[in-house]
Amino acid sequence: MGELLLIRHGETAWSRSGQHTSFTDLPLTALGEEQARAAATLLAGRNVVQTLVSPLQRAARTAELVGLTDVQIEPALHEWSYGAYEGITTADIHVRDPAWNLWTDGAPTGQDGQPGESPDEVAARVDRVLARVVPLLKGPDAGDVALVAHGHVLRVLTARWLGLPPSAGALFALSTATVSRLGTEHDRPVLTGWNTEASALAATRRHHTHRDTGVREDLGS
Repeated sequence: MGELLLIRHGETAWSRSGQHTSFTDLPLTALGEEQARAAATLLAGRNVVQTLVSPLQRAARTAELVGLTDVQIEPALHEWSYGAYEGITTADIHVRDPAWNLWTDGAPTGQDGQPGESPDEVAARVDRVLARVVPLLKGPDAGDVALVAHGHVLRVLTARWLGLPPSAGALFALSTATVSRLGTEHDRPVLTGWNTEASALAATRRHHTHRDTGVREDLGS
């Protein structure tokens, strides 16, 4: 049976600053492009039979740089819609609402009318993606399916693969330009690899942290 290969896009300016990024269509930074190229080594030798990618450019560019071809856009893989919290860090949100938790509370609608999503709404989207790809993982022509998307939506998808509520996505920290694997053991869904980064990617990440002390990458968006 094949595996699901979850690839979070490379760094953007807002993932670097910790700002929530849903539909704001930011490009990768120069470091993000380096990260994506380095992550290509993690896919060497994999039999990828389908690649589904979020419609946002940071995901599409990452898919290109890691060498994935025959890419199909999957709108259901767009990032959690943060509504009023788009572009705002968790720290700033907690100044207004100290008890807020994305994983249980979801996000409110913005003044511009952009709706925020609840955990259950995100789960419904990723459940549709899973229903689409599971048949490709089985049978004589089975192979791996690559999903290139964003931190929070991939964390919810992981929870749903494991039969957990969407709030359990909080347990799965996910860094930029990493590859994670979902598979089975004795026909039961399991986590087979998580938040794996290429050795070259680890070096660029250490350099970035040393250069910009105090900047923390957001683990979603």
